[in-house]
Amino acid sequence: MTKIVPPLAPTNTPELGTSGRLLARAALLTAGLTVAGALLGLLRDQAFAHYFGADTDTDAFLVAWTVPEVAATLLIEDGLAFVLVPAFSLALVGRARRTGPDPVRALVAATLPRLMLALAGGGAVLIAAAPAVVAVLAPGLPRADLAVDCTRLTATCVVTFGLTGYCSAALRGHGRFLAPASIYVAYNVGIIALLLVLGRAWGVRAAAAGVALGGVLMILVQLPALWRSWRDREPVVSLPAARRPDRGTAQALRLALVAPIVVFALSRQTQVLIERFLAAPLPAGAISHLNYAQKVAQMPMVLSLMLCTVTFPVIARALAAGDTERARRRVESDLIVAGTIVLVGASVVVACAPQIIQVLFQRGAFTVHDTAATADVMRMYALGLLGQTLVGVLARSYFSEARPLWFPACSMLAGLAATAVAGALAVPVWGAPGIAAANALGITLTALLLLWGSGRRRTALSVRWVGGQLARLVAAAAGATAVCWWTAHETSHPVLALAVGATSAVVVFAVVARLLRVREFCLLFRPVTRKLWHAR
Repeated sequence: MTKIVPPLAPTNTPELGTSGRLLARAALLTAGLTVAGALLGLLRDQAFAHYFGADTDTDAFLVAWTVPEVAATLLIEDGLAFVLVPAFSLALVGRARRTGPDPVRALVAATLPRLMLALAGGGAVLIAAAPAVVAVLAPGLPRADLAVDCTRLTATCVVTFGLTGYCSAALRGHGRFLAPASIYVAYNVGIIALLLVLGRAWGVRAAAAGVALGGVLMILVQLPALWRSWRDREPVVSLPAARRPDRGTAQALRLALVAPIVVFALSRQTQVLIERFLAAPLPAGAISHLNYAQKVAQMPMVLSLMLCTVTFPVIARALAAGDTERARRRVESDLIVAGTIVLVGASVVVACAPQIIQVLFQRGAFTVHDTAATADVMRMYALGLLGQTLVGVLARSYFSEARPLWFPACSMLAGLAATAVAGALAVPVWGAPGIAAANALGITLTALLLLWGSGRRRTALSVRWVGGQLARLVAAAAGATAVCWWTAHETSHPVLALAVGATSAVVVFAVVARLLRVREFCLLFRPVTRKLWHAR
């Protein structure tokens, strides 16, 4: 189990010392498991597309799929994590004092029973109100009855995802990242297993039942690591007496802190609800095309945010210790590294969208028409990938302070309004691609607002410097996209075209970013250049 124990007090040691190597190792392990989970997710979507294609039944299931999507955002990825990771970090700092009751156990006793009660009640209400939920999410859906059945099956994830998110936040607060990174591997295994066993007999209901099974597996895969971490009574950090964390730990549980995080997480996920609401009246398969395109297009963003998952507790502990300079450097570095990863991926997605969809999905009930429609939508989604990544990085930096912050929620609401207005205007003209373009516009607006506001916080990011570095990365991505597009379309076989295009995109992006003096690339190429020079 990888356990990260970063120093909190300001030091003269460079950030790429022992702590940096541990962070890199944790990020690498997390990224590996995330890739495995993403690949299983693609296999899940391939099996789903092969069995069911894109029709009214798949549209009905994808309306029900909104439930686990919202639950994952609110209970695993954003909401609970933004509340509990800082809270556990502060409690672990308090454990270092070794006086009085264990603050970690006290935090669990104060939060877990209430959370379980709320989750059980929410799941029961959702099961009972499934017909009304479907009517609100997708009015006029042809197979509303099927959507109701699937919604009731997926409603169980309200409880299982909540417990999964709680366990993940506790483990990350303890500096353990391996088990939380494996949850989507277990989740997708559960869905795929039921699809293979019951797909022919139950239809899309088998996938909904797989969501219920996958939620249980996500909890089970974390329990051994959680038990070991709670038995460990050794302090993982030290803190000067002037910065005792007791008050901050108590504050982390207040409604004033939870409310803006809940609003932010729900607003971010509401973008998907708006998309499906706007797509419901479109021809059959539109919601499915949006879903397939979004799943594939977001893979670069998911990979880019893995480093931030590892560094989130580090930032929270640094701010708890008053080391704002270390937190600022960490956030700025995360923005550049995450932006680099997502822009390389976006270049390939834009240039090779038809080849990607053809290789992944074009078989069985998924036709050539579905490939073309999904590729058009995916290119529009890719335009918002940088915005999605910046929102993910900056949101973690905002909410790591363990104090009420409404600015991220207000920024998200502004982006949501832009998505709704632009989508309503674009649907009559461009159909599903217009919905995806509206999504890209809204999330990019949110990212710009969060970046602007980040210069006025405790960490006080250098907005002008970060913006300049990101602009250079966008220029490198534009060059990489052009070359990737040309090389891919000069190759007839889709697999070979994708391989050649992706390779050329990576090479061109790296060269242009180095020529434009992006800091992270300069640091990366400096030791390589020295080795080549000495080899001569």
